[in-house]
Amino acid sequence: MRASRWGIILWTVLIVVLLFVEVAEITHLFTLPIQSAIGDPLAFVFALVFTTILALVGAVYIGIYVSARLLRTQGFTPFEEEMLKMRGDIRDVKAMVDELRRAKDDTTPPARPPSGGPP
Repeated sequence: MRASRWGIILWTVLIVVLLFVEVAEITHLFTLPIQSAIGDPLAFVFALVFTTILALVGAVYIGIYVSARLLRTQGFTPFEEEMLKMRGDIRDVKAMVDELRRAKDDTTPPARPPSGGPP
């Protein structure tokens, strides 16, 4: 299954936005002094909701990665197994055809040399 172009663009934009938010967090762009958190409860609730959303998005990414790694098959796909069976069948058919050719060549009477007289 191949991802569509819009899906790739959407995920790329989301990752870039999350990287920007992470850099903003590291550089303390979103840091609020404790006085403003107590003095403005709306800003405090906004910060809690924002942090919760970021935590949930990160948890989803980690969950997708871990589940993809755990559920990835290690063997052949059904298509690959069928191709391997067909390869074996073709090898068997080729061996039978070679055997038939050898048997035909062994039973072929030798050709008569051309002679000028009646047979």
